Amino acid sequence: MPIPPVLVAILRDHIEAFGTTAEGRMFSAVRGGPVRSQEYGAVWKGARKKALTPAQVASPLAAIPYDLRHACVSFWLRSGVSLAKTARRAGQSVAVLQRYYAKVLDGEEARMNALIEQGLAEHDGEAEGS
Repeated sequence: MPIPPVLVAILRDHIEAFGTTAEGRMFSAVRGGPVRSQEYGAVWKGARKKALTPAQVASPLAAIPYDLRHACVSFWLRSGVSLAKTARRAGQSVAVLQRYYAKVLDGEEARMNALIEQGLAEHDGEAEGS
């Protein structure tokens, strides 16, 4: 999956600071090896305690790993990534994306209008230069 250079830098910094397992994984089970599905909840709970403040741990913030996926998809949409590209990256259809994430785009009319105006202005500029 393509990711922006800023995220590549963050991942490289993390790997440089913390390394990987012998198999190249960033995360491993308590006794080594890949994290199994039945262990994932406990690993996630421990990671939240290490990464968040006590108040955040007591809150619903990133309560389950899926919350991070939802936050990521929402961020992409709010950042202006197209529905088609977001759906492809998220591994779901545009229809599913619209059904579950339409609320993320509510109130975006002014921004969308500004993008349309910008596109029209660029088109007018190109037409005048012809």
